[in-house]
Amino acid sequence: MFWFLILSLFAVLLARAYRNTFDLNTRRVNVAVQPSERLGESASFEPLAVLHLSDLHMENISIDAERIVRDFSGQRIDLIAITGDLLDRHKNIPKAVAYVETVMKLKPRLGTFVVFGNHDYVLAPPKLGLLKAELERIGCRVLVNQHETVLHNGVPVHVIGVDDYSTGRSNLAASFQHVPAEGVRLVLTHDPNLVLEMRDYPYDYLLSGHFHGGQIHWPKPFHLVKMGRLPKLNMVKGLHRYEGRPFYISEGLGQTGINIRLRSRPEITLHTLVPAGSLSGHPTAETAAAARTKSPAAKPGVVAAKPGAVATEAARTLALE
Repeated sequence: MFWFLILSLFAVLLARAYRNTFDLNTRRVNVAVQPSERLGESASFEPLAVLHLSDLHMENISIDAERIVRDFSGQRIDLIAITGDLLDRHKNIPKAVAYVETVMKLKPRLGTFVVFGNHDYVLAPPKLGLLKAELERIGCRVLVNQHETVLHNGVPVHVIGVDDYSTGRSNLAASFQHVPAEGVRLVLTHDPNLVLEMRDYPYDYLLSGHFHGGQIHWPKPFHLVKMGRLPKLNMVKGLHRYEGRPFYISEGLGQTGINIRLRSRPEITLHTLVPAGSLSGHPTAETAAAARTKSPAAKPGVVAAKPGAVATEAARTLALE
């Protein structure tokens, strides 16, 4: 009887963990771009809306691309950012490309930008080349240690794609080479541990993924300790600061290994970058207005950090189960 009870509880837990993979967590994050030598004392630009997807993992994904289109249809999307780990197996290249192409129905005004992650590099080089070529065919801009500049209502936005840090492919010098001095700098990368190496590379905001919020975050994501220094600093998801600069870690859309999540959810996030001092009409001061569609209003999420210090979310905006 005892073992039957244990097995029954385990089965219920697995069923719940599987259902969690369908429970999309839609977040909205407002971030103030601080004045700098590049932007001047009063940076003047229109809010920049960036839809962020990460860790699609086509082998284990429960969120339909059409659902994302429905959820964000009619909303202003300036740019779509996809920060790596689209797939593991080359047979899923058509599926990944079709998924991204569907999301692109949202018609981001400045384009769709992609960087690769460690799982993408499981592909043999010719297959990875095919993935890159197919993404470019549908209109994506795949950045491998390089940047591209787009104009957002006359203001240069430098999208800087830094290759995967965890597999040793990041090249910051190449990524930032010839980036113009003026303009907003948005960094896309897969592994957020990269921020620990970026003291000499100014940027305004960085988007990443990689950790899946632990995926099995129960009681704590102890397995992430092997994935770099940030998990040891309790930085595994959400909005953070390192040396005064903001960066975001997405929990990702798909799963690896097995299609379950505990105390984590699939995530898609709409980030709005605004000039410093212009957040008065937004729900929070400088940060995470993270809200599941079913959740109550979020609380302010980030505390100010002194240069050289680390600030993390002061309070989790969601009670993830």
